[in-house]
Amino acid sequence: MLNYLWAGMIAVGILWGAFHGNLAAVTNGALEAAKEAVTLCLTMLGIMSFWCGILKIGEKSGLISVLTEKMKPVIRFLFPNLPEDHPAASFLSTNMIANVLGLGWAATPAGLKAMEELEKLEEQRRKSVGIPKGTANDEMCTFLIVNISSLQLIPINMIAYRSQYGSTAPAAIVGPALAATAVSTLAGILFCKIMTRQRKFPK
Repeated sequence: MLNYLWAGMIAVGILWGAFHGNLAAVTNGALEAAKEAVTLCLTMLGIMSFWCGILKIGEKSGLISVLTEKMKPVIRFLFPNLPEDHPAASFLSTNMIANVLGLGWAATPAGLKAMEELEKLEEQRRKSVGIPKGTANDEMCTFLIVNISSLQLIPINMIAYRSQYGSTAPAAIVGPALAATAVSTLAGILFCKIMTRQRKFPK
């Protein structure tokens, strides 16, 4: 669906430029945008490599394990139905830590692993309770919402984008981003708790 959307916008842009006699400007704009995209990718690649390296050092040094242990109360609060010491807990913690530090790229692999483990847990419940196949459980929905809202202490991506496009104070986004993501995360958690309670105790 997304491919059709992008293709449609490109086609509309080309047709609009041709209709108004600005097809040359459209061509030049496409070439300039392609050049700018490559430059931005190279910039982001360096930043991504640096912070993913920092996260890997944290894993090797045991820092991630310590933080995961400290996050057990948070995991227990967000995912009360998750069994104690379930493999998903470690992946959930790693994903949330990476997101808080603004390392979205590093958070993705852990997030996928967490979803796989939660799916295995759902398979076990499905066999015992008879839940229809393809139904997402409360843990999966909660994780998805928390991952999307994602509290961020350091919005690395936005700082890099602002720096790339000539901002005089690229780090000025830290305060507003922290406030916005804190509100979105709290709203997401509140929504998950309300919906979970409604499913358990329907009117």
